Amino acid sequence: MGSDVEMEEKASKEKRKMLMLSPIARPLAGKKLCKRTLKLVRRASEAKCLKRGVKEVVKSIRREKKGFCVIAGNISPIDVITHVPILCEEADIPYIYVPSKEDLAGAGATKRPTCCVLVLTSPTKGSLSEEEDKKLKEDYNEVVKEVRELATSFF
Repeated sequence: MGSDVEMEEKASKEKRKMLMLSPIARPLAGKKLCKRTLKLVRRASEAKCLKRGVKEVVKSIRREKKGFCVIAGNISPIDVITHVPILCEEADIPYIYVPSKEDLAGAGATKRPTCCVLVLTSPTKGSLSEEEDKKLKEDYNEVVKEVRELATSFF
């Protein structure tokens, strides 16, 4: 009986996430892609290949660092992130929206909700072991491929 209550609470939580989405949150990751994207963000965070927050992401994009941008879809006010997708498109950086800034922060190993993160292909300082680098690049390429397919079907 307790499991039914938990399932209902989980469903209502998912419904609230979808209701809070901003109207510009397109392309939005589905459940499966969202899970893979957050897993990639978690792995990049552990490998120090992640830029968190609007200020750091914009700075990295303007400095022509290549990567993959993940933007939270439930940001209010929306004006905080409206320029990020445009910068990504100009720099030919793939981007995707995920439903929740809280989930994005959790994956990025920070307690503070995060508007957007940029997953870099190489760490900012030092280098990775060959095994970590291979896993990160494999996940990165897989997610970016799916995002590009989703973006081309969207536009």
